[in-house]
Amino acid sequence: MKHNAVIYDRGNSSFASLQPGDINWDTVLSGVTWFHISAISPALNESITAVCMEAVKAAASKNITISIDLNYRARLWKYGKEPHEVMPGIVKYCNVIMGNVWAAEKLLGVPLEPGFTHDGATKETYLHQAMQTANMIQQQFPKCKTIANTFRFDEQSGIRYFATLREAGNDFHSSTYQSAQITDKVGSGDCFMGGLIYGLYKNNQPNDIIEYAAAAAFGKLHELGDTTSNSVEEIQKIIAANG
Repeated sequence: MKHNAVIYDRGNSSFASLQPGDINWDTVLSGVTWFHISAISPALNESITAVCMEAVKAAASKNITISIDLNYRARLWKYGKEPHEVMPGIVKYCNVIMGNVWAAEKLLGVPLEPGFTHDGATKETYLHQAMQTANMIQQQFPKCKTIANTFRFDEQSGIRYFATLREAGNDFHSSTYQSAQITDKVGSGDCFMGGLIYGLYKNNQPNDIIEYAAAAAFGKLHELGDTTSNSVEEIQKIIAANG
């Protein structure tokens, strides 16, 4: 991080140089029950997009649960393809989708309701948009059974945070987490996804899954760096402290 701006330097990395056929997916996925992919990967170049397609097709053929984080990074999409031209082909193999309603619009072409804005709306308005977005995603991608959306709003030096979950055809949402001061925003989305996968993998109740994932992300906002040191017990304490 420098001056609050993330600098991406993946251009000449070994990952960015991967080609289709480089990875033996039968070997890599042997014994695997869950495969996770980030939308940052196909943003790099066309060959990585092809590698991602190989991966999700191979995972789907083995009935492995596939989750994806719709993390949109405008600075990475520079190779002549718009995100909505690329991502639907990958997402159609996914069972779990996490992101936010704005990322779904950018990456999947899922429209927002007319007049919907990022700031100034009520929580009920955001929850309604999340429900509408989930409806459209499931219509477009029938393999997807679980959809989570996060809502994070800056409030001076602090933050307001909550999240939604579509699971088994029903909608759930977390409590609202607020703090007058945060430490670092980096990694909170990854913590949310980790918390979501943890809850789903443990077959927890939907209300508990989304509450835990939101609390995991909120806890990370109070830690420096891009990884968390919070344990399951500490995240449960964050939930309890939030009432």
